[in-house]
This record gives sequence, structure tokens and C-alpha cells, in this order.
Amino acid sequence: MAGLNLFYILTVMVIASGSIPKGYDEGGFAAVADMPSFLQDYGLSRRQWGGTRHELISTKANITSFGVLGAAFGAIVALAITDRIGRLRTWQTFMAIWMSGFFITIFASGIMGLLLFSRLLSGLGAGGLTVVSPLYLTEIARSKNRGMVVSVYMVLLLSFLMFGFFISYGARRSLPRTREQYRVVLGVPLIPGGIALMFSFFIRDTPRWLASKGRNDEALWVLSRLRKAPVDDPGVREEYAQIIEQVRDAKQRLSDTSTWTIVKEVVTTSSYRNRFLLGLAMQTIAQWTGGNGITYYIPMIFRIAGVRGENLSLVTSGAYGALKLVFTMIFTWGLIDVLGRRVCFMSGLAIQGATHIYMAVYSGIWLRDHNRPASDGAIASVFIYAVGWSIGLCTIQYLYGTEILPTRIRSVCYATNMTVHWFFQFAVVRATPPMLDRLDIWGAYVFWACICFVGLVLLGLWAPETKGVPMERMDELFEGPWYMGWKAKLGSQRDLDDGILGRQTTQDLGSTPEVVQVNGQRFVTKYP
Repeated sequence: MAGLNLFYILTVMVIASGSIPKGYDEGGFAAVADMPSFLQDYGLSRRQWGGTRHELISTKANITSFGVLGAAFGAIVALAITDRIGRLRTWQTFMAIWMSGFFITIFASGIMGLLLFSRLLSGLGAGGLTVVSPLYLTEIARSKNRGMVVSVYMVLLLSFLMFGFFISYGARRSLPRTREQYRVVLGVPLIPGGIALMFSFFIRDTPRWLASKGRNDEALWVLSRLRKAPVDDPGVREEYAQIIEQVRDAKQRLSDTSTWTIVKEVVTTSSYRNRFLLGLAMQTIAQWTGGNGITYYIPMIFRIAGVRGENLSLVTSGAYGALKLVFTMIFTWGLIDVLGRRVCFMSGLAIQGATHIYMAVYSGIWLRDHNRPASDGAIASVFIYAVGWSIGLCTIQYLYGTEILPTRIRSVCYATNMTVHWFFQFAVVRATPPMLDRLDIWGAYVFWACICFVGLVLLGLWAPETKGVPMERMDELFEGPWYMGWKAKLGSQRDLDDGILGRQTTQDLGSTPEVVQVNGQRFVTKYP
């Protein structure tokens, strides 16, 4: 098992590329939507606009938010097909849909109706990818580094968010103000997206999904390739046995299970219901802390903080994206699987809340006084906010919502959570400009700060620590009351019981071991 596992690296990088649409939308498209050549092409400059100022703000918000609305419907579609056709085929389908929609966006050429349609279509693909990509990565990762693997998704997302701002800045500086200027910026993400789609035909679906469909021999073969070990390696056999043991339970089989059956089980089974609602609460709080609203309108936020000049605003926006990327990488490879999920998301929420309070005070007292020290503090607080968002719910909402759920309900519950995520993100992105306008800026920051502190209390009580916990044992963390989740941990007595049960299971299955055939060889999955 020594050396680089190129198949595993390829699989992680290809699937994590499903974050490119969301990342570039928040960076590249957000910058394009404020680009003079784009505004002139669609008649949205102040000189061309014939309506009121509020109508112009509303129209611009529609263009940005329609992609998010499409993503909400993409998450709904993912709910229907992820378990049916598999994680990989679902990923490929949504990547193709996003590329088609984004291609139409590039060549909509001033036709507002076509632009809005293309935003919905590309959003449909992007939303589906936000469901299936973290789900896929969670199911192929080891317990000890699951957080790091899933967080690669966010590293790529933030990389393309940052690239979007800097590419837009370069286009503004070097290209004339024509359609070609914004088309160049919009065309860039189709290249890595197309490459990822091409390489996706060289990887396989997840072992857990394959096993849940009864394709055990293929599941074992894929697992051995992901772990770079022969199928009879003890480590591979142990992991495979855990997967099969879970799937053998009739409740865990997906082959003949309808979505409605799973929904009823989530409603009636307390452990399922508790985990689903926790994931839903985490997604809701993450959206209403203002994170994505601020990201989509970060050039405007920097202008509020005192940054002057369009190009300088783009540079600071790119620096904001770079800072998020750096701290997400620190979070991914140094914090999430060392300090744990709770320390990270609670620290992040506290930092977000503190910076919102400062921005509320600044915009309410000093904004119109042109107080330079206060303005410098506001600019610094935006960057500090990026740190809190990056180490907190920005990433953990994707990881936590997949790892706490058992295979049987994982895709249905997570797709539902992501649907809510996207509808709330649509509401946040659509509402942010009017909120800043009608609440005199400071009111919006007070609202976001309140959500941060509500999240600290609610998630602080509810969310257990999942660092290093095998996915097959997550149920132990949710056996008590929801408000005691902060104290939940794996019990040593359960470990002892598992050992006894394992020996009994081996003895019971001694006469009928499971045999699978891979590449013409037969392997017994139970231990001798």
C-alpha cells in the first residue's frame, strides 16, 4: 500500500471538480455581473436603464440569483436519481447539464430571457453536483482522513472562486469593453470542467453504493483499487466486511426501496430524524449567517468598507478569495481531522458574529463620515470574516451532512438538505442587495450577527464530535436527547459488544461464507 495511489488521487480530484461550477459562479460570474461590458450588453448600466433605482437593483439580483434557484431544483433532481443510477452517472449527468447551460450563458448576447434560462439550466447542473460530489467523496474516504478528503471539494471551489476574480481583473485591464471581454471570463471554467468529465469515464462508482445494489464483487474490486491493495489484503477485507455487514441488514438495501419508504422511516425513526434535522439546521444557519450573500457581492462589500475604484475592488475581492482558499487548506490538512468538527465550526461562527457586529457599528456610525481608521478596520474585518467562514460552516456543512447518515437514507436526506441549502441561498443572494439598501446596511449585519449567535447555541448543544468515528457507528452518537449531543461519544462497552458480536457472526456464518469472484479469482469475505 506504499507509494502514490494514482487511481485514488484521480477519483478524488475528478469528483471534487464538481465544485468548479459553484466556485466560479461565486467568483467569475459574480465579477462578470458587475463588469461594464456585460452591463452595457444587457442594458443594465445606469445610463441605459429607464426604470427606478430599486428596479435596477432587483433586475441585477435576479440575474445572479437565478443560477442559485436552478441549483435548488438540481438538488431535487439529485434526490430522485442518485440512488437509482449511481453516484458516478449522476455526477456525469449534472456536469454535462452545467456545461450546456454555461455555454448558453456565454453566447446569450444581450438577450435577457435567454440569459435567465441559461442561468437556471447551469444552476440545475451546479446544484446536483453539490449533492453528489461530497456524497461520493464521503463514501470512498477512510474514517481517519474523511474530513480532509471531502474538504478537497471546498479547496477546489475556493480556488476557482479566487481565479474568477483575478481572471475578471485581467480581462478588464487587457481587453476592450466588448462582448468578447466577458465571454473570455465565462469560458474559462468549461476547460477544467470538460477535462474532469472526460476523466470521469476512467473511474468507478463507490463501493458502498455498489454493495447496496448487490454488486458485491465489483464493490470489493473497486475498494481494493481505492486502497491500492489486493482484494485479499486484511485491511481491505476488514473494511469490505464492515460495508457488507451494514448492507446485509435488509433495512440497508436500496435495490427495492422507494424514496417514499425512506421518507417515512426518517419521520418515524428517532435517530434518523435527529440526524436529518441536525443536517438541515446546519445548512440553514450556514446560509443565513450571510456567507454566500457576502461572497456573491464581495466587490460591493469592499466598496462599503471603503475600497475605492472598480479594479481595486476586484483585486481585494480576489485577495478575499485567496485568503478563504489558504485557510480552507489549513482547515483541510491541519484542523478538521485533528481539532475536530466542533472546535472548527464554533470558532468560525464566533469570528463571523464578531465581524458582523463591527461592520454594523461601522456602517451605522462611521460610514458617511469617511473615517479612515474605521474604514481600515472594516476592510480588515471583511478579511477576518473570510477566515471564520472558511474554518467553519463553509466546509463542515458538506462533510457533516453526509458522514452522520447511514447508507440507506444518506442520499435522500442529504439531497433534501442541499435543496433547502440552495433555496435559502437563492433567498439570501436575492435579498442581500435590497437588505443592504433598505436596512441602511447596518441592519443587515445585525441580522446576520444574530443568526451566528443562535447557531453557536443551537449547534453547540446539538452537534456531536464525529472526528474519526466510522460511518457504520454514527448511530451511537445520536442515542440520547438532541440537546446532549455535545457530550456524545463512542462507548467502550459497545466496542466490547461489537467484538463479541463479530466473533458470533463469524461462527454463525462459518458454514455459509460469502464468496465473490473478481478477475477470475474467488475470495471469501469472512475471517477464518
